[in-house]
Amino acid sequence: MTDANETPPESKLSRSKARWAREGRFLTGKIARPDEQRLPPGQHLTKDWPTLDLGLAPNISRERWRLDVHGAVENPIFWNFAEFFAQPQTQLLSDIHCVTTWSRYDNQWEGLATRDLLAACRPRDEARFVVLHCHDGYTANLALEDFAAGDALLAHGWSGKPLEQAHGGPVRLVVPHLYFWKSAKWLRSIEFREDDAPGYWEVRGYHNRGDPWKEERYSGD
Repeated sequence: MTDANETPPESKLSRSKARWAREGRFLTGKIARPDEQRLPPGQHLTKDWPTLDLGLAPNISRERWRLDVHGAVENPIFWNFAEFFAQPQTQLLSDIHCVTTWSRYDNQWEGLATRDLLAACRPRDEARFVVLHCHDGYTANLALEDFAAGDALLAHGWSGKPLEQAHGGPVRLVVPHLYFWKSAKWLRSIEFREDDAPGYWEVRGYHNRGDPWKEERYSGD
C-alpha cells in the first residue's frame, strides 16, 4: 500500500495505457446516445470481469476500512464500515464500460447511493468537483453532477456477495455512465472541491470526463 500522499509507481499497465492515449488506440470516431444503443462505440461484450490495477492491490479488511468525506462540505464524515453499512442501502443493476474496450452487462450492486452520501455530508454551494482518493494512491476526479447521478453508488456488494478485494473491496465507487476508470477502487476518502484536480489517468492523457457514448477516451479526442 502506498502512503496517502504518494503517487503509485509506474507499472507495465500504466506505461501501456499512457502510450494508448498518445496513439489514440481503440478510437472509432463514432458517437451514440445511451437511448440509441446499449453498447457504446468501440466496445465488446464479455461475461467475465477483468481485473486491472496499477500493480498494487491493497488488502483492507472491513474491520480496518475507514471512509473520510471532507473538503467543501458542511458535515465532514469519518465512518468505519459498520457506520457506513448503517446508512440507507441501495441495490442497483447497471453495466460496466472499461476504456480498454470491454463491457459487461447487468452487474448487481449493493451499497450507499451517492445521493444519500450527499444528503449526509451536505456539500457547500461552492463545491463543483469531487476527487476520489484510494488506498493504492490512485485518484480520480469527477464533476459533482456526475458523482450525484441517480445510478451512482459506493458499492460494497456485487451479485449478492461482498465485493472482492481484487475488484476494489471493501468499497469502491460505481458511476455507470462514465468509463470505469472513474469508478475508483479501494476507496479511502472523498474530497469535495471548488476547483477541478485531474486524477491519475487524466494527467496521463485520458479524458477529463470519460463519456463512453461520446468515446471520450483521451484528452485529445
